[in-house]
Amino acid sequence: MTDRSRRTGLSRLRLLAWPLYLAAFGWFLHTQGLAFANDVVFLWLIGALLTAAVHSGHGRRGFLLVLRDWIPVMAVVWVYSLLRGYGAHTPWAPHWLPQLRADEVLGFGETWTVRLQHALYTPGSPHWYDYAAMVVYLSHFLVVFVLLAILWRRAHQRFRQLLACYLALTFAGFATYLLYPADPPWLVSQEGNLPHLSRVVWEVVSAAGVPQADSLLENGSQFANDVAAMPSLHSAYPAMLLFFFWPTARPWLRALLVAYPLAMAFTLVYGAEHFIVDIFAGWTYAAVVVFGLRYLRNRRTARRTARADLAA
Repeated sequence: MTDRSRRTGLSRLRLLAWPLYLAAFGWFLHTQGLAFANDVVFLWLIGALLTAAVHSGHGRRGFLLVLRDWIPVMAVVWVYSLLRGYGAHTPWAPHWLPQLRADEVLGFGETWTVRLQHALYTPGSPHWYDYAAMVVYLSHFLVVFVLLAILWRRAHQRFRQLLACYLALTFAGFATYLLYPADPPWLVSQEGNLPHLSRVVWEVVSAAGVPQADSLLENGSQFANDVAAMPSLHSAYPAMLLFFFWPTARPWLRALLVAYPLAMAFTLVYGAEHFIVDIFAGWTYAAVVVFGLRYLRNRRTARRTARADLAA
């Protein structure tokens, strides 16, 4: 093969990279539905980054960079998912009464989950805001990973910083699940300690016919942990994004950064997935992780600067 024909073949491959990827992704969505398992999301993200490497002409070096940075991340998250499932079998009973009493205080005698569902939810007839709540809730499985992929392409140092926050927050949550297993409101209701509550998001998922997400609820998962409610990582990740991006965000982005945690908090309380105190705990964990890692990073930078000044 001549150099000219080789260059022509590579040029065609670059042009076909994204169409082939999008065609494969479209086929997957058509046959399998939306994927919310971490490993599946990671595989498609890695595929997109490899496709971008081909399209940009980075070749083998681009492939190796993608694999170097993302395969370890995928492995760590998979290990966490496996451990999270084992965390459901602690030797001590799950807690629910302290969270319930705190929420009753915040709700002036009745939890806001009960108030909101009685006022807004119609079982079997989802409203527009129920579908909006479904989208907000399911975004938990995608948003952080997509942002990590964008940062990996555009600001690699920021990618490493956000990844450190994500991993620290995730494993801090896991450690708490082991030490303090906690029932969510829907489970407390099933046990007869609250009035009847619906898992709004999952009922809407079933009504909307989202097959992959629906199967997560119907068939269960070896990674599931129904007593991993304190802190709420569903609320912690949006708060982490708020604290992480706020210093450099433009005004319109800051509005989104504030709206996302609030929308998620409403969804979690309305949908009976978390008590309000679970959400407050998630926000607290996010603040400690983001600001703590930022402090350590700034301190390390100051020490390096001081040593450089002394050497000069």
